[in-house]
Amino acid sequence: MPLDMLVAAPPASVLPTFAAALFGLLIGSFLNVVIHRLPRMMQRESDNYVAQESDRPLPHTDRYNLMVPRSACPHCGHRITALENIPVASWLALGGKCAACKAPISVRYPIVELLTGALSALVIWMLGSGIAGFGALAFTWMLIAMTFIDADTQLLPDDLTLPLLWLGLLLNVNATYVPLADAVIGAVAGYLVLWSVYWLFKLVTGKEGMGYGDFKLLAALGAWLGWQMLPLIILLSSLVGAVVGVALIVFARHGRNNPIPFGPYLAAAGFIALLWGEQLVERYLGAF
Repeated sequence: MPLDMLVAAPPASVLPTFAAALFGLLIGSFLNVVIHRLPRMMQRESDNYVAQESDRPLPHTDRYNLMVPRSACPHCGHRITALENIPVASWLALGGKCAACKAPISVRYPIVELLTGALSALVIWMLGSGIAGFGALAFTWMLIAMTFIDADTQLLPDDLTLPLLWLGLLLNVNATYVPLADAVIGAVAGYLVLWSVYWLFKLVTGKEGMGYGDFKLLAALGAWLGWQMLPLIILLSSLVGAVVGVALIVFARHGRNNPIPFGPYLAAAGFIALLWGEQLVERYLGAF
């Protein structure tokens, strides 16, 4: 990304940016919980539904949500203390291992925390600490959660995509990012574009090329950024997805028939469009 595009917007003061980075680290720690637990909560709800229909005893009757039980080591059950839960620092102090059983702790935990902190600081630096900046923080955090959930499970939960869509429409009532009419058309067009691609691909090949969550995510991006940004988002996500897909097949021996989640590429394209979409479109049109 060219440097002039990075600093195209007047930067916010250093203090709000620094505060956003620190708060982003804390949010990143919570996002790790969301990424791990939300798919399991969905599975438990599905299990409960089946059990009710067949009159079998309900499984998973213990409380399990984003708040309880406390985080624990999956290997030995050691409860994570407050000192062991400090973003990034605790992982480094523990040497990436459980304090009790010394089982390895995935490096992805501090990566998510650092990514969330860095992107939070970038958002406030670019958009300021007003309603546009705070709204973009929520946008960014939800995209991060969806990226890793989709990478793990090939699922984009309605619990994230639909609130993201409604929040985008709500913020654009006062044209925070785009006029409301553009946001509504963007939501409808975003859903219908991938819905049409899905059914065309299925009619031609007899296979499902993507999930319904992708439709909803693109609809949400359209609700935030307007219909004008949809071509850029689709182009960016398709290019990145194609490059990564080919690389996985060639270098990681990823089978051609193994599904590759599209949500992470949509999320990355949406974030880029939020901060630099207008500049990218102007440069593209200026080239012609």
